[in-house]
Amino acid sequence: MKVLVHQTTATVRQVRKLLGFLNYYETYTQDFSKTAKPLHQLVLRTSSSQVPNFPEFVSVGVLNGLEILHCDSEIRRTEPKQEWMKRVTEDDPNFWYWTTRLCVDSVQTGKENIEKVKRRFNQTEGVHMWQWMFGCDWDDETDDITVYLQYAFDGEDFIYLNLSTESWVVVKPEALITKEKWVKSGAIQLAKQYIHKVCTVGLKNYVRYGEKTLKRTELPLVALLQKSSSAPVTCHATGFYPDTARLFWTKDGHEVLEDVDPGEILPNGDGTFQTSVSLDLSSVPSKDWDRHHCVFQLFGDKNKHVTRLDQSKIRTNGKNPPTSIITAVVVVGLIIIIIAAALFYLPLYRFLFLHLSHS
Repeated sequence: MKVLVHQTTATVRQVRKLLGFLNYYETYTQDFSKTAKPLHQLVLRTSSSQVPNFPEFVSVGVLNGLEILHCDSEIRRTEPKQEWMKRVTEDDPNFWYWTTRLCVDSVQTGKENIEKVKRRFNQTEGVHMWQWMFGCDWDDETDDITVYLQYAFDGEDFIYLNLSTESWVVVKPEALITKEKWVKSGAIQLAKQYIHKVCTVGLKNYVRYGEKTLKRTELPLVALLQKSSSAPVTCHATGFYPDTARLFWTKDGHEVLEDVDPGEILPNGDGTFQTSVSLDLSSVPSKDWDRHHCVFQLFGDKNKHVTRLDQSKIRTNGKNPPTSIITAVVVVGLIIIIIAAALFYLPLYRFLFLHLSHS
């Protein structure tokens, strides 16, 4: 088994992807059926300041796009979000006790971190976010694991760990103080212990618990939508699993790369996902519309699920879209504001709260 390191910092969009709110992958042009699908364990932790009607701290664990753990400053306990995650006590009887303790202690730690970093940026007022992101991607064919560990303030990279060089990489000048403290405290060695326990032990156990759920496939309900007769046509797919999928337009069997606006893959709240891709047909004669098709394909699946652009099947504002689409959009509207994270295991308590809390 080889542990690889994510060499570049993640942008805000990448961080949100890692949480499962957005697609894990950029739009690819290769044949998905020839692409192996890695398994993912992705975790973030965040604290928020003065956000109305929102918990001060939210902790979420996500595996392959599915939320598996949740804790926040209001419920003050870690809860399994998948029935099969209750099996975690088979390998760690004290798992729920310690993850709850981590969550509760993080509420105050998060507040302190926000205040420290706010002072460095001379931003004493307003709404601010301190984000901690940890993730590991496991390729179950090669057994390679790619890990990520980084921090962000107000959605911008702050500092991250490069395991190849075993060093903290400063992204913002304000993070220099943080780096100096963590170098002196030996935080990297504790981080490596944490990575080993979560990525090489925890991740594989979680995949084993949820094997039936994680290996299932579900195809989407596809609809063609258009706001007005002059607006782009949107192909919307909802209810699919897993989230490693593509949705794209073709013309005469060839992928259309211009005048398209691909959407992001988002969770529906029921363990499935949705995405969309829009096509601007303003310069295409009406008679040529049916030469276009919307294509959905899951990673590793040779089959492509094709929907012809039939003008009579397009739903406009004057027609009601499927209830499932309405529900999905509402759920996404609630979820997309959440930046979150979670953690596991007592032996790394010092790593999280003795070393890395002193930003």
